[in-house]
Amino acid sequence: MKIFKILLVMIGISLVGCSDLEEEPVGLLSPEGFFQSTADIQTAVDGSLTHAINEKFWGRKLSIALMLRSDMVDLASDETRRVENNELTTLASNGMISEFWPRTYQGIAAANQAIAGAEDVEASEDLKNPVIAQAYFARAFYYFHLVRLFGDIPYVDKPITDVPSAASISKTPAAEVYQKIIDDLEYAKTWLPDTQTSRATPSKAAASSYLALVYLTLEEWQKAYTEATEVINNAGAYGLALDSNFQNLFNADVVATSPEPIFSLDYNNVEAEDNAYDQLAPMTGIRGDDRNQGGGWSVANPTLEVYTTWDSGDYRRAVSLDDEASINGEIVDYTNFTISGHPFAKNRPYIAKYTRYPGAFARGNARATSHNYSMIRYAEILLIAAEAAVELGDNASALSYVNQVRARARMGGATKTGADIEVTIAPSAVPADFTGTITVADVLEERRLELAFEGKRWYDIARRKLGPEVFSASGLEGAKPFFTSDDYLLPLPEDELERNPNLLPQNPGY
Repeated sequence: MKIFKILLVMIGISLVGCSDLEEEPVGLLSPEGFFQSTADIQTAVDGSLTHAINEKFWGRKLSIALMLRSDMVDLASDETRRVENNELTTLASNGMISEFWPRTYQGIAAANQAIAGAEDVEASEDLKNPVIAQAYFARAFYYFHLVRLFGDIPYVDKPITDVPSAASISKTPAAEVYQKIIDDLEYAKTWLPDTQTSRATPSKAAASSYLALVYLTLEEWQKAYTEATEVINNAGAYGLALDSNFQNLFNADVVATSPEPIFSLDYNNVEAEDNAYDQLAPMTGIRGDDRNQGGGWSVANPTLEVYTTWDSGDYRRAVSLDDEASINGEIVDYTNFTISGHPFAKNRPYIAKYTRYPGAFARGNARATSHNYSMIRYAEILLIAAEAAVELGDNASALSYVNQVRARARMGGATKTGADIEVTIAPSAVPADFTGTITVADVLEERRLELAFEGKRWYDIARRKLGPEVFSASGLEGAKPFFTSDDYLLPLPEDELERNPNLLPQNPGY
């Protein structure tokens, strides 16, 4: 029975429409005879990316785990599996891990099926390979999350169709996984077009951007810089630029036309039966808030220090955080948010990026929004180039790239307060341009603010080994006294180890 459970996880291809792609549920595919055309390959690719918008992946489980493990988001509720991620005391039995791990492998399995099934399709390379390249990108996208979170992991690059193959699955060293991710992205970069009709469909720019981020993670500075600057230098051909209004990136009504997202997960007004919908807004929203048919659930909430240490003139703070709200008809500032009377409510600003403009499709508490979540966007590419430039000793380039991001942050723009009142934030002198010598710490701080609450901060902490610094008594969350280097990786899921002893040993410290 245990072997069959492994097999089902590894070959399951649950397909339903995702982003601006296929919208109708297609059920489970039987690969025999299915792949007759490039459209069939596309269906499998769309199915692969559908797993990423599931509640068990970006819809809640993985995205919230990444927030809680960072130094910018605290836990307002008391559920054990969330407490473990917030306190970095995660057990191998943690329910969040045991849900996003198999969902990620289901996305990989669907990508593998698309790649394998393409062999049955008779079409020219020019027609077929750009579609196959999307599957290579999707596979790399999923594995990049897994290897950063778990280290050595099972690497499966073909459909698993028999019990002996499933039973023989074992771990692949992280270094080899990274190389396979690079190989997949290089293939994708070769065959994908410069642009796509939707940013939820991988493009050449998306492949090159992820290569830059992979190389940055591996501290291969020259390669990271080369890939990032390739995207920057070809921004016109790729249709990329910094959006003139930072708020547009978190407005479900307009983000689809923004020039800034490079690769997005697009919920596209679809609520599938298999929990393929978005719950980030209620998870981060204010208890008792009059917006969104009942406000949020007050689960993931920034520490007060995130707000108080963020310059008030920085427009990004106004967009990223709600420091006032209308609760039971009364407009109050964050020092009175607990008037809702709920035990999870907290008197501190809340994450605003996902609750202000969730789109008309959003249901109660802003569940099932129409958001396009940028997995990587142009501002991050500028910051990748800046960080790599610092490491390469190119101070002038680093200053140029970081200051482009800071200039946009000064521009201000239209937004709403947490009380749902339309306001226009005037341009500001803050943040000022960097001058003189810029440091890695400067760039990382800019990433922390620019990409706040977007699932990036934990990965920066882990790759730069910042734990002892950011989780010290002077950190934004205060001291986490039990933090050790083992905490940079999560434990492999206990139920996976029980089903497949080949995955032993467990990660150190667990």
